[in-house]
Amino acid sequence: MIITRTPFRMSFAGGGSDIASFYEKHGGCVLSTTINKYMYISVHPSFESMDTVLKYSQTEIVNDVNEINHKYFKEVLNMLRISGVEITSTADVPAGTGLGSSSSFTVGLLHALYSYKGKFVSKEKLAQKACEIEIEHLKNPIGKQDQYAAAYGGLNYYQFNKDGSVFVEPIIMKNSMYQQLEKNLMMFYTGQLHSASKILKEQSGNITSGDKEANQLRMCELARELKDELQHNNIDAMGEILHEGWTLKRTLANGISNPVIDEYYDVAMKHGAIGGKLLGAGGGGFLLFYVPEKRQQEVRLALNLTQMPIALDTQGSAVIYVGLKPDIF
Repeated sequence: MIITRTPFRMSFAGGGSDIASFYEKHGGCVLSTTINKYMYISVHPSFESMDTVLKYSQTEIVNDVNEINHKYFKEVLNMLRISGVEITSTADVPAGTGLGSSSSFTVGLLHALYSYKGKFVSKEKLAQKACEIEIEHLKNPIGKQDQYAAAYGGLNYYQFNKDGSVFVEPIIMKNSMYQQLEKNLMMFYTGQLHSASKILKEQSGNITSGDKEANQLRMCELARELKDELQHNNIDAMGEILHEGWTLKRTLANGISNPVIDEYYDVAMKHGAIGGKLLGAGGGGFLLFYVPEKRQQEVRLALNLTQMPIALDTQGSAVIYVGLKPDIF
C-alpha cells in the first residue's frame, strides 16, 4: 500500500493572474501558502486482480478503466496505464470550500500512483502533470496556482511566465515573524459551498480587457508588494493587501461575493480585522482574515461562525506510508 498526503492552500494575493488568458499576455504572480489540512490518497492492489475499485464519496468497481465515472480517476489511471488497484480518497475539508481541493486531489493521486509504479517524481513534475490533466485534458477553466501549491507546499511566491513556465520562490523571513503571521490568520466557514468553474470561466474572459484587466494587473502587483513586505518582516502589510485585493477581486466576475458574505466581511472589519478575503474563486467556502491576536476574540464572537484552526504546512505532497506489496496466490 502507498499513502500520500497533499495539503490544501490559501491564496493571499494575485489570484486570477495564473489563468492562461492573463499570464500569456502579461505574466502573472501569486503569493500563497499551504495549510495543515490535507487530501489523503491510498493505493493498494485490488483483491480481484481484474477489478479497479475506487472509494470516494461513492464507490465504483469496474473491469475497464474507461467505464469509470469519476473524471479525475479515469484520466490519471489511463495516462499512467494502471488498473487492478483499489484507491481510496479522504479529505480533511470538503470540496467547494475555496482551498484548491481538486488540484490537491490530482497531485496526491499522481504522487500515489507514480510511487505505486516505483517511480520517483519531482515536485515540479507533479505540478506540471496535474496542470496538464486539469487544464489541457479535462478543460477546466482554472489556473496553475493550486497545482503548484499542492505539490511544493510552503509559503511561496509563484511567477507565471508568458511561455507557460512557472518559477517558485520561497518567502524568507524571521522565524518569529513567520510564527506570528500564522497566529494572526483566522479562517471561518461561511456554510456555503460553491462551484468555481462558472466564476472562473467568466473571470477568464473579463481579465484581459478594460477596467477588469487593470484591476487584475493591480492584484498581481499586490502579490509582488506582499512578497517584499513579508521578506522585510512587515507582517501587518498582509491585512492591508488582503483588503485591497478583495476589493479588486469582487469586480472581476459576478458571483464572487454575495450580500451574506459582504455582511460577514464588514462585521469582521468593524471588530478588529485589518483585512481579509473569501478563499478560492468566490461564492462561498472559507473567509480568511488577518487579525491581531488581541482582537481575535472580538472578531470570533461578532461573526459567530465556525472557525477552523490552522497551521502553515511546509512539506507539500508527500508519501507518508509505504507497505510491502502482498503476495498474490
